[in-house]
Amino acid sequence: MSTSIRNHLPGTIEKIVSDKVVSEIVIRTAAGNVTSIITTGSVKRMDRKEGDTVFAIIKATEVSIERNSLSLSFPAAELLAGSLLGAITL
Repeated sequence: MSTSIRNHLPGTIEKIVSDKVVSEIVIRTAAGNVTSIITTGSVKRMDRKEGDTVFAIIKATEVSIERNSLSLSFPAAELLAGSLLGAITL
């Protein structure tokens, strides 16, 4: 499968929590844990289970940055720590 989405993080499924409709998938990546919410039907159709190697594919229309995340205003599952390597001014 080919995709135009550039943000692919390889990882391993750490945990799956499912109910009848949706499932929470926690993926351990080198950048930290990434949480995905997908339908339980998709989990079953793709036959995903804990320990599987997968890619977290991130499509975002906006990525915000914060200098220091001492006061977590978002759940920790939604934060990735990193360093600013450069900036492009348009």
